[in-house]
Amino acid sequence: MGVARAQAEQSLVQMVAITKAFPGVLALDRVNFDLREGEVHALIGENGAGKSTLVKILTGVYAKDSGEIKLRGRPVDIQTPLAAQALGIRIIHQEFNLVNDMSIQENMFLETLAENPWGFVSYGELRKQSAKVLQTLGLDVSPNTLVRDLSVGEQQTVEIATALSKEADVIIMDEPTAALTDAEVERLFKIIDRLRSQGTAVVYISHKLDEVLAIADRATVLRDGRLIATDDIANLNRDKIVRMMVGRPLQNMYVRHRSPSREVVLEVENLNIPGRVKNASLVAHRGEVVGITGLMGAGQYHLVRGIFGAAAGATGTIRLLGQEIKINSPWDAIRHGIGLLTENRKEEGLVLALNVMSNISLASLQRLNRFGFLDHQRERSQALEYVKELHIRTPSLDQEVEFLSGGNQQKVVLAKWLATEPEIIVMAEPTRGVDVGAKAEAYRLIDELASQGKVVLVVSSELPEVINLSDRIYVMHEGRIVVELDATKTSQEEIGTYATGGTYNEGD
Repeated sequence: MGVARAQAEQSLVQMVAITKAFPGVLALDRVNFDLREGEVHALIGENGAGKSTLVKILTGVYAKDSGEIKLRGRPVDIQTPLAAQALGIRIIHQEFNLVNDMSIQENMFLETLAENPWGFVSYGELRKQSAKVLQTLGLDVSPNTLVRDLSVGEQQTVEIATALSKEADVIIMDEPTAALTDAEVERLFKIIDRLRSQGTAVVYISHKLDEVLAIADRATVLRDGRLIATDDIANLNRDKIVRMMVGRPLQNMYVRHRSPSREVVLEVENLNIPGRVKNASLVAHRGEVVGITGLMGAGQYHLVRGIFGAAAGATGTIRLLGQEIKINSPWDAIRHGIGLLTENRKEEGLVLALNVMSNISLASLQRLNRFGFLDHQRERSQALEYVKELHIRTPSLDQEVEFLSGGNQQKVVLAKWLATEPEIIVMAEPTRGVDVGAKAEAYRLIDELASQGKVVLVVSSELPEVINLSDRIYVMHEGRIVVELDATKTSQEEIGTYATGGTYNEGD
């Protein structure tokens, strides 16, 4: 028996020569992918490599242009998400598909409830079935618990439980640890091990290569819509994967050419946001990268929204170059030279249906006005300048940003704010959901902006990123800034201690 035939016979899912094109973009070029029962198969590649497109074809969101999909050796035609679910294929997105004001059991069996609108449902039976699935995943909570009362990690477990309750044979996890604490990541890995032992196949999509190496059995690497390699994880290491992803080895992830001055550009004094931020004060100097970090819910995102005028009820004093300024709205912030890249670029940073050029000009329309009319030539010239400067990969300025990769979408948001010529750029989770190559480029851009004399505030939950990227770091806990640290003299352990409300003594 040939190797290919033997492999085919043990494959649960086979995707053969899958091709998909969008206007101006060949997203997938004859890509092969196979998945075996009871394995964790990592799908990795740079943003725009084709991972999302491949998964959307497998889950019925997109139709393939050509190629074949087989399930247990038999050809299948997956035209819709419902068709994929009927075949036992489920996906867990970064943004969970849960109803916060409903209980765990109601979320797990929402389809059953919808099919019985007159109430002919045994809640006792639902509770029994829910508890059984939750127990197999090690989640010790009542099925009656409301989803809104669960932690992010527990909500993710409910998503997995929902998939299992529908007898899913394939579970696709898209950046599953993006919003999890270290403890929640550890618990997720235990759940994945249980899924593996039960014969469930897991497609694990992540840019966190250390996690991939720790949890996966095999990995498939895509680049520019093409299959580069599929191999056992035992044969791979971080450097090999990076080389396959980007086509070259990455040397230094973090660069530092800037020389911060002693000139204070931004002062925030006693910023309060009801229920979110308490008496927060910070300073930032010209040419400096200032990190802000803390556990999820510590108030770091609300703090920077308060600085940007996007937090209701915010009070406090903000000074720019020693002069007190009033920021009551984002437009006030823009007029004073402040730009904010939010942590949710798709919903708050971009208009997905608009093209690249229109998104770049969104915050600078007043600058592009001429006698009360938009100067389209200046708008196009401006967009072209930033596409070149930031190396935004797009077929044209007229490409809808919806079809760009996550990393390139992030660059479009950055271009939008650079077009306003800001003195202060606030970036919340600037590298969330982007690949290792895009991260290195983002770090270079941040250092370059600081080298130009701009102030860069970076909110990040990734401690290595905060430490290596920043000059100084503010750590938040329960809405308060609890400590200011020199980034060159601190550690993940010290930051973690302060972030959890502790006191750090070196050597303990």
